[in-house]
Amino acid sequence: MKTFLFCALLLLSLQLCGQGLETVSLPNAYTNETVSLAQYTVPVVVIFTSNECPFDNYYKTRIKEMIAAYQGKVQFVLVNSNQDPQESIEKMAIHNADLGIPYLADKAQQAMDIVGARKSPEAFLLKKEADKLILQYSGAIDDNPQVASAVKQSFLKDAIDRVLSGTKIDVNNNRAVGCTIKKK
Repeated sequence: MKTFLFCALLLLSLQLCGQGLETVSLPNAYTNETVSLAQYTVPVVVIFTSNECPFDNYYKTRIKEMIAAYQGKVQFVLVNSNQDPQESIEKMAIHNADLGIPYLADKAQQAMDIVGARKSPEAFLLKKEADKLILQYSGAIDDNPQVASAVKQSFLKDAIDRVLSGTKIDVNNNRAVGCTIKKK
């Protein structure tokens, strides 16, 4: 595999929504090409995920449906910051390919630290404003990680709809439920 360099991870602070992230670049497990989140002109949804966490599997169909619903309006990317052997970039390359979106390796855990990701899955909605990515929402995808048919609040979908319509997001952070991403 090619050397995986993480390019230009600059941060002011993403702990509070409204703060800017100048650029984040990570290698795509499927193509070995570096992907910069700054290259996208549409809002970007970054979902921290893993190959092995059962919660990620519970959400896979819901994520696939959101990707289809927002095609051309929002760019989705997956990021894997886990260090376990089953989370290697080689193993990442065989997971989630059916979603048709980049699956980025963050094995140095720089992106994870920048945004404060702690769980898998955990979502971050970014919107480009004046050449900076601004955090709009972070946290849970919805209110029921295990049973899609029992979801009452779709936090991420609601945040995306509000960003696309130009209205204020009522709640810009919800606690994510899932597997803990272990710090190296």
